Amino acid sequence: MGKEAQKINPQAEELNHAIKTANPHVFNLLSKRGREIYFPKEGILAQSAEAKSAKLNATIGIAVDDNGKPLCLNSIAEKVSLPPEDVFNYAPSYGKSEMRQKWKEMLYAKNSLLKGKKISVPVVCNALTHGLSMAAYLFADEDDSIIVPDLFWENYELVFGNTYGARLDTFGFFRNGAFNLEGLRKKLCEKGKKKILLLNFPNNPAGYTPTEEEAYKITDIVKEAAENSEIVVIMDDAYLGLVYKEGVFKESIFGIFADLHEKVIAVKIDGISKEDYAWGLRVGFIAFGVKNGADSMYSALESKAAGAVRATISNAPNISQSLALKAYGSNNYADEKKKNFELLKSRFEEVEKTLISSQKYKKHFEALPFNSGYFMCIKLKGNADKIRRLLIDKYSTGVIANGGIIRVAFSSVKKEFIPKLFENIYNACNDASMP
Repeated sequence: MGKEAQKINPQAEELNHAIKTANPHVFNLLSKRGREIYFPKEGILAQSAEAKSAKLNATIGIAVDDNGKPLCLNSIAEKVSLPPEDVFNYAPSYGKSEMRQKWKEMLYAKNSLLKGKKISVPVVCNALTHGLSMAAYLFADEDDSIIVPDLFWENYELVFGNTYGARLDTFGFFRNGAFNLEGLRKKLCEKGKKKILLLNFPNNPAGYTPTEEEAYKITDIVKEAAENSEIVVIMDDAYLGLVYKEGVFKESIFGIFADLHEKVIAVKIDGISKEDYAWGLRVGFIAFGVKNGADSMYSALESKAAGAVRATISNAPNISQSLALKAYGSNNYADEKKKNFELLKSRFEEVEKTLISSQKYKKHFEALPFNSGYFMCIKLKGNADKIRRLLIDKYSTGVIANGGIIRVAFSSVKKEFIPKLFENIYNACNDASMP
């Protein structure tokens, strides 16, 4: 450790000291990369900031016109009504200050359980995938295990496995038609000083969010495990808010984890992709919460996250952040979101109605529990990939096959076509079972 410490940049050491002083458990949970990263207070960025008010400023790495405005192409600028500085200039690696503050304000508005709890200011990243990568950068070392339910977004393997060398350690998602609490407890309470838990609710691909009772039992299990381990809980909140049934936990479970235990750091990854129906704008956020979290610790974690952003992509798109901020100031924003939510909910309800009304489907498949998000899954008695190919070739129908499961994205199918979608799946299963 002595030799390693000597190699760490003094600016990283300063951040490490702030974290260690505030909460040594959080420091222990940082990966090697996480301990070594920092946001440079010296060098080009610092010198540019110091020269910001200078009449003659030759520090900035952009081109400007003779009036000091960003030099841009009118063929691009004329397509956007935003001021050039909100489009063409670089955004800070932390993200635009007003974007960060607005998202934090919105986190408290969307999550009543955060009331009275102190969390970090979110750092802007390049949407969910990059946010997950930044969480892995800060907390996952090579060969670390990431505990995750066995129904997970396949990109986790690329992000945590291929990129950072960590291993996904799975447990069965469901047990007796409900979230597998015992499977989680068994994994999380195994021996080991450091644990990383990755949760995604509403889940991709299952389309399941825990009930209110299950959500609190999950946090009880994490709290129990924290007596013997230090734990990072990463929450992939991509589909937050898309809950369609009563009795289901409607907020982010981050609201409970944010002050659960001094040995548990909650890392919230979210963004505008699904929450604001803006998939191509690529704006996400990473925020931290821990019991009795000090401002100095949060500031240091924000600096490390911003340093990791700068080291990987420099910064998230300025234009995307500017567009989102404009939307949040619109009087129509809430109504537009509600309208889209109601459309998705109507498709969800059509899926439920279709599956309940036709008992014949049970001959070939059964639905896994679902109550939220974009997706639902059916468990097949036949070969899922064979049926997937039949669906394309014979029925002009596309689904995703994974093992013995087919994922259906009802988010992208008109309500009136949903019965036909499942009828096609049933017919393809019939075809596949014929000699």
